[in-house]
This record gives sequence, structure tokens and C-alpha cells, in this order.
Amino acid sequence: MNNVFKKDLYRYYGEGGEPFLKRVFRPLEIKHLALFRKANACKFLPLRLFYELRLMQMSKRTKIQIPARTSIGEGLYIGHLGRVIIHPDAKLGKNVNIGTGVTIGIENRGERKGAPEISDNCWIGTNSVVVGRVKIGSDVLIAPLTYVNFDVPSHSVVIGNPGKIIPKENATADYICNCV
Repeated sequence: MNNVFKKDLYRYYGEGGEPFLKRVFRPLEIKHLALFRKANACKFLPLRLFYELRLMQMSKRTKIQIPARTSIGEGLYIGHLGRVIIHPDAKLGKNVNIGTGVTIGIENRGERKGAPEISDNCWIGTNSVVVGRVKIGSDVLIAPLTYVNFDVPSHSVVIGNPGKIIPKENATADYICNCV
């Protein structure tokens, strides 16, 4: 857990590491991420339940809802404090940026019944929604206010509602910093 969280911190602060004052007055989104990593990695059941309880309490403060059993790769970056909802069955890869108001959820019926799978190096903009059993490729930028309920190939930008895919090499080049 500690190694994964250090990689998450690297996404926030880069090579210099977390400054002392930032560590003392750590932003709530980073505190939430640390608690999520502890709950996600803990194998000892009583301690895991303690971390999950604290995570639920932290969710009420931060409005970030990421259940402990969610599969998230290293280098997660939550841009700002605010409502973020990720379904426990969703899978996120490495170096994923999530903006405020993002929902990553399931569809309960139909051909896309299930949760999304998001690959490495994805940037998900403010108030975007990704739902259903869809696969989002690597190096994908989902623009703010975009609704995605379809598969997205790698090296793409998705914009609008209904979403429109625009192929673009290095789509997230200037958006994702300090990759792990």
C-alpha cells in the first residue's frame, strides 16, 4: 500500500515529493486517497473493517465515493475536492485523472449491463459520466460534461452528449503530468 500511495503522491507533487507543510495540512482529497489505499490493501479483517468505516466517514466529508474494493491502478489523481462517484465493480488503470463531479457507474440492464473498464493514462473531465460495461482505451481524454456509454479506442478525445470520438495521438500529453 505504501508504495502505491507514494506513486499517487508523485502524481500530485512530482520529484520534489510532498513538502512538509503540505504533509501537515494535507488536502482532503489526498487524505481520502490514502485511506482508500489502506482499506484496499488491508488483508486483516478487523483492521480492514476499521479502515472501511473511516473511509465511509471521510466520504461524507469529501463527497468522494470510492468503495474499498474498487480496482484502481497506481497514480490516481483526483483534481479537486468535490463529488466523485466510482462504482465498486469499475476498473481503473494507472495514471488516471478524475475531475470534480465525475460519475463512473453501472448500467443495470441491456447489452452494456455492468461497469466500465478504464485503461492507463486517461483524463476524465469535470462532470463527465462513464456508464455501462464499456472499455476506455489508453491515452483517452474525456472532455468535461461528456456522457460516455460506448467503447472508446486508444488515443482519442471524446466530447459532447451524445459523445463524439475524435482520434488524436498523445491526446492527454499536456493534461497528465508526473506519470508513474
